[in-house]
Amino acid sequence: MNWTLEVVVVPVSDVDRAKDFYARQVGFDVDFDMTFDADTRFVQLTPPGSGCSIVIGTGTGTMAPGSLSGVQLVVKDLRQARAELVERGVDVSEIQVLGTNPGPVPDPLDNVGFVHFSDPDGNRWAVQQISSRE
Repeated sequence: MNWTLEVVVVPVSDVDRAKDFYARQVGFDVDFDMTFDADTRFVQLTPPGSGCSIVIGTGTGTMAPGSLSGVQLVVKDLRQARAELVERGVDVSEIQVLGTNPGPVPDPLDNVGFVHFSDPDGNRWAVQQISSRE
């Protein structure tokens, strides 16, 4: 049986600001933006090529805005991904190499190259390079 991760709830204080950040600056696709009642709004966004989405909104959970950490995106080309984030105005770290590759890889950043950024509320993200992923 396959178990797929479909949605990660990202706690934010301002839904419109967060939607703009993830869509315009990070480049996620807006799947839907629905208001169910005065206390419940769901905005679902998906990173290009991902089978897992994020949800921001009101009435989505009990985590404090900015408390999410450790969510990781994977890209084939970390240098290009970082350049795109910088071009869109995201405050992203320099490329960091964490560890060493155990064997030959097409690019020395594969598996060990990372950049980090935070959304306006302080939710922390990592981006890792794995060029072998399709």
